[in-house]
Parts: sequence; C-alpha cells; structure tokens
Amino acid sequence: MFCPNCGSQAPDGANNCPNCGAALNGGANTNYGSGPINDGNQNFGTTDTFNNGANQYQSNNQQSQPNNGNPTGGERKSKLVAGLLGILLGGIGVHNFYLGNTTRGIIQIIVTFVTCGIGSLWGLIEGIMILCGNINTDANGNPLAD
Repeated sequence: MFCPNCGSQAPDGANNCPNCGAALNGGANTNYGSGPINDGNQNFGTTDTFNNGANQYQSNNQQSQPNNGNPTGGERKSKLVAGLLGILLGGIGVHNFYLGNTTRGIIQIIVTFVTCGIGSLWGLIEGIMILCGNINTDANGNPLAD
C-alpha cells in the first residue's frame, strides 16, 4: 500500500503512513505502484494519482530518466551481431539466446538435431531477416541497434 500524501510504501492494513503520518483510509483504497518508474519523460519529483472507483493507482516519478526509445529501458542489442549469429550459428539458436528468446533457441536446437541438420536453415533465414530489418526487436520489445 502506498501513502496518497507522500507516496511512500506503508504496510498493508496500516491506518497512518509511517513516513508522514497521513491517514490511509483504513485500507478502503487499494494503492498499486512500484515506486519510481521510467516512462521516458523528464517529470522529476512529480506524483501522478489516478482514481478508479475504490481502487487508486499512484506512481512516483522521483528518478525518471529517458530510456532512449526502449519500452523496458534495457540495453539495446546489435542488429549486426544478432544477424551474423543467426547466419553462422543459427542451427543451434545462438541468435535467439542473444536476443532473449530462450525458448525459441532451445526449440531450434531440438529441430536441428531431430532433422539431422536440415532445421538449421531456420536460423539462417532468421539471420537474414534480422539483417534486412524484418525482425527488429529483442524479446523485451527493445529495438535493435544498427
């Protein structure tokens, strides 16, 4: 539960905020939030509150930093590296492991093994698609760097 006054986290069921002493409505409102979020905006020190009936959503943008176009703010993977891994080692799914698609990488290993190597064409095709720009995000939705 988060305090509607200062935004600090309070124990569930608490009547008053341990930080500022504000009333927490006796648990009538359920407050959702995870502290500072990275929304790509320069909103330093702001508090956003959205009231939806009995539920209240509150987020604190105390440390908001730009995320350079990444939806999840993670590090961008190289398109060239991913494409070359797909072309050279695509049969064992190395490019998918690099991009965070672990399940797909394991499936590629199994398909290549079961088909006695013919399934490695799948990785070769994906490598070419990455270099051509048809596959342009990693598993987290972050765009690939050129």
